Amino acid sequence: MAETLDELTYDYEDEGVMVRKQLDKVVLTKGSWATLMFLYQELDKAAGTFRAPKIAIVRFKKFKGMYRKQSSFNVSSEKQARQITEVFEGWYAKMSAAAEPTESDESSDANDVEV
Repeated sequence: MAETLDELTYDYEDEGVMVRKQLDKVVLTKGSWATLMFLYQELDKAAGTFRAPKIAIVRFKKFKGMYRKQSSFNVSSEKQARQITEVFEGWYAKMSAAAEPTESDESSDANDVEV
C-alpha cells in the first residue's frame, strides 16, 4: 500500500521474481478516490521473457491514509483498446450533439418575454 499517488506501482514480484513490471503510469484523477492507468508487461514463466504490453485502469480509495486498490479493468489487446476508443468517440459526439440547443429551443427562448 502507498500513502501517495507517486508511490503507487503496478510492479509485482512472486518469490523474488518480477512477474509484472510497470512501464508507465498516468494519474487520471486525484483525491480520496484516484484513478490511474498503467502500461505493464507480464512474465511468460515458460519462456522467461515478458509478453506484449497491456493496459490496466485501476481505482484506488484512500483509507486511513493509505491507498488501497478498489477495482481494475485490464485492456487485453490493442484491438480491444481501439474498440473502446471508437465507442468513446462515438458517444462523445452524440453527447455533444444532444447538449446543443435545437432550433425549437432557440426560437422559444426568443419568444420569451420578461414581465
